[in-house]
Parts: sequence; C-alpha cells; structure tokens
Amino acid sequence: MQAQILAPAAVLVAWSLIMLFWMAATRLPAMGKAGSGLKDAKRGGRGQDLEGVIDDRINWKAHNYAHLMEQPTLFYATVVILAITGPSPLAILMAWIYVALRIVHSIWQATVNIVAVRFLLFIASTIALIVLAIQALVATLGGPA
Repeated sequence: MQAQILAPAAVLVAWSLIMLFWMAATRLPAMGKAGSGLKDAKRGGRGQDLEGVIDDRINWKAHNYAHLMEQPTLFYATVVILAITGPSPLAILMAWIYVALRIVHSIWQATVNIVAVRFLLFIASTIALIVLAIQALVATLGGPA
C-alpha cells in the first residue's frame, strides 16, 4: 500500500475536525445570545432549525462542515482505492490539490462566502476529484494508472 496518498486524506480529516470546533466555538455562544441554548433545544431538533435564528455568518461554518461530510466521502474512498492499487505521482498531486482547494473553500465559505467564488473553488476541487476517480477506475479495471 502506498501511504503517501493517504496523507492528503489525513489532512482533510484533521481540517474537518478544525471546522467542527470552529463551528461549535461560534455557534454555541450565538445560540445562547439568541435564547436558544442546548438546554432549550426541542426534542429531535436539528442544526437547520437555527437558520434565521442566529446570524447567517455564524451558520456559514455549519454549512461548510456539512459540505465536508458530503463530497469528500468520495475522495476518501478514491484515495483508499489508489492506496491499494498504487498511486501515480499525478494521483498524489491531485489529492493534495483537492485538499488544498477544499481548505480554501472552507475558509472562504466560513468568512467571506461570495457564492460565485465559492462555486469556482468547488468546481476546481471537483475536477481534481474526477481526475482521481478516473485513475482509480483505470487502476481497478487493469489499465495503466
């Protein structure tokens, strides 16, 4: 197994945890100020219930954390496939590009959140993921990586 392609995945896991703590550090105090702390949360309530209750800028961190639980799951699976089959130097580069773009996307969404720029960052990271997915397909279908 080629461990060097797993490093970007480990970094993205760590980044996701940083976003989780950033979200909690901003959201919990905002909930308290809005009079909707954890002890006041209704049974079965969800994070989406805070939309319109606390400032949108606070919710941006939660939106990004949710995004980090979506498309990156495809990245993790692809990286594991490539780690097993033997990643090419291009795959390792694309994995790092994907992670870098996702981190920039997170910071952008959590702070500035201009959707047009955020969308470009998402598309660029998706292109890197597509390159990785194609390499994983080729590697598992018996072709040269």
